[in-house]
Amino acid sequence: MASIPTTRKMLEELISSPSISSTHQYLDSSNIEVINLLAEWLESAGFTIEIDTISDQPKKANLIARIGDGIDGLVLSGHTDTVPCDVNLWEHDPFELKQIGNQLLGLGTADMKSFFAMAISATKIINPKKLTRPLTIVATADEESTMAGAKHLMEQYSSFGKYCVIGEPTDLQPVHQHKGIFMECVTLNGQSGHSSDPTLGNNALEGMHEVINVILKYRDSLSSKFIDHDFAVPVPTLNLGHIHGGDNANRICGRCELHYDLRLLPDMELESVRNNLRNMIYEVAAKRNLHCTFTSLFDGSPALSTSTTSEIVKFAEEITNAPSKSVVFATEGAYFTQMGMETIVLGPGSIDVAHQPNEYIDLTQIDKSISLYKKLIEKVCIN
Repeated sequence: MASIPTTRKMLEELISSPSISSTHQYLDSSNIEVINLLAEWLESAGFTIEIDTISDQPKKANLIARIGDGIDGLVLSGHTDTVPCDVNLWEHDPFELKQIGNQLLGLGTADMKSFFAMAISATKIINPKKLTRPLTIVATADEESTMAGAKHLMEQYSSFGKYCVIGEPTDLQPVHQHKGIFMECVTLNGQSGHSSDPTLGNNALEGMHEVINVILKYRDSLSSKFIDHDFAVPVPTLNLGHIHGGDNANRICGRCELHYDLRLLPDMELESVRNNLRNMIYEVAAKRNLHCTFTSLFDGSPALSTSTTSEIVKFAEEITNAPSKSVVFATEGAYFTQMGMETIVLGPGSIDVAHQPNEYIDLTQIDKSISLYKKLIEKVCIN
């Protein structure tokens, strides 16, 4: 049986195994190579391995690795995929781990392949015979695009343990809350025509102008109604990210599309907010006799909110000697909460360098992370 490589070697192999997920098929790639690497290493550590292939995506899979008996154990979970990257913006090959000073650079170092190398390294210094509760390591697919991996786990399994730690980059400070998100495209279809006579057409771009005003008013109403000062941005945000309409200055615009995302606070119900916004936009379209359609760019991920009185929050605060916080980015955490696990986010690296050229993780966080995960395992699964 092969032995578990060093942390550095694991990270080198993970970074050199592309696992990009994207809603654009020409950018999307399989994560199976990463899953197989993790399976090999964890099997060497004595874990029982299960590979969960995504039903409608044979080149995508989750991994569930478990060691120890009993119930109410600890789950360490992360996603295996990365966002796409423009290699021309990187100072070196993004698929090769490179050390520059006190930093390790590579696509996925912060978000979030380093987590797996450090979590697996933590298991090497734990005696499995001392486990009184099970330890489960979960690796998911497509977090960066559709959340298909986490959603598939919800469909196939009831629960993996009592507590779950998502290893997304938090600079090793525990996170008990984050916002939810959904992304949509709204398309208005009118009638093109010669610009010399507006009565010859129905201008979809002018209709979208009114739609934007309605969206911004709705954003203001949400901001006045929902406020949580635990977040650095204490209100829900709604971003207008892309617009395109028409094809020529002297032609009435017959079609216009707008892309937006909305990030929700934990006490907001995702479907209710989505439906309210859609209904407002439908009203504008109907008034202007425009055909309106919606396309989901990302169905949505609920917000995460775990009570600060939860034992896993208290454990993490004690081990890190840092208070738990709220963050504005989204994770798979809410799906594990829906499976009955008390869930936090706690991982190496900074979200500030995630999705950026020359993404990196600081060398000083490697030993700290391994020690932190070892203490968490001991706290939950041994004591």
